[in-house]
Amino acid sequence: MKDLLNEYKYYLSGELNLSKNTQSAYEKDLDQYLDFLQKYRLRTKPEDITLDDIRAFLGSVKRKQNTAATQSRKLSAIKSFHRFLFLEKYVNNNLAKQIGSPKQEKKLPVILSVSEVDQLLNSLSTENELEIRNKAMIELAYSSGLRVSELINLRLEDLHLPMGFIDVLGKGQKKRIVPVSDTATDALNFYLSESRPQLMVNKKMTDFIFLTHLGEPMTRQNFYLIIQDKVLKAGITKHISPHKLRHSFASHLLERGIDLRYIQEMLGHEDISTTEIYTHINNTRLKQIYLNSHPRAHKGDHHETI
Repeated sequence: MKDLLNEYKYYLSGELNLSKNTQSAYEKDLDQYLDFLQKYRLRTKPEDITLDDIRAFLGSVKRKQNTAATQSRKLSAIKSFHRFLFLEKYVNNNLAKQIGSPKQEKKLPVILSVSEVDQLLNSLSTENELEIRNKAMIELAYSSGLRVSELINLRLEDLHLPMGFIDVLGKGQKKRIVPVSDTATDALNFYLSESRPQLMVNKKMTDFIFLTHLGEPMTRQNFYLIIQDKVLKAGITKHISPHKLRHSFASHLLERGIDLRYIQEMLGHEDISTTEIYTHINNTRLKQIYLNSHPRAHKGDHHETI
């Protein structure tokens, strides 16, 4: 099962708003967890893991007199890993959901400003078939607020570009209709006519939209590396992952007055409380604008009487 850890690392970097130190700790925790499962529980496949196995590991952690904070982090790492296994269809159910989560302070997602998104998108070239593909993927990811898994699993039959929307298969195998911007539509059409046929030359036929240079379906890891490369070349210093494009999409819509319920529907959130994180982002930004702008926002601020 250790081979799954490498793929999990991309999931961890891209979809969870964790510090690098926490990510590193999660990886070490899961190394210990998988070692324990193999050595003491004789588990070699993710589908063989049971709820008792998870509890046995947590019991061993407690017996070693780890601090409450360490125990809490290890449980969080395990729950995150099992969620990843379920989302990526390595297992049929998420066993760790049955174990109560430790309470954690919610961090606001890192997002790009509108000007930073423009900076990124305007820096993308179309000089060859791979760059054309990269531009289409990034334009669509931001245009429609897609999860990475939703983007890379898009099929040709999901596109309805003349009508301006796509069908998306989200969590829980639930389909939703998502609008696509004119800019993303143009980038997609250009990719489909000029790039994708070249990527498919002498390769087996596939209906996945986005393909690697080998003609295989795009992977989470590949798209993560593409985003990292393009953000760096655009001169943006924030650590931006594919999932943070989704956060930026939602926050920018909210800034422009789109009703939270519509954003919830476009993102495919089952519960409105998940979408409400974006109101906190905008409230935080509004407060910062106020503090930077209002003449009496800080103690000691005063102005001469004219």
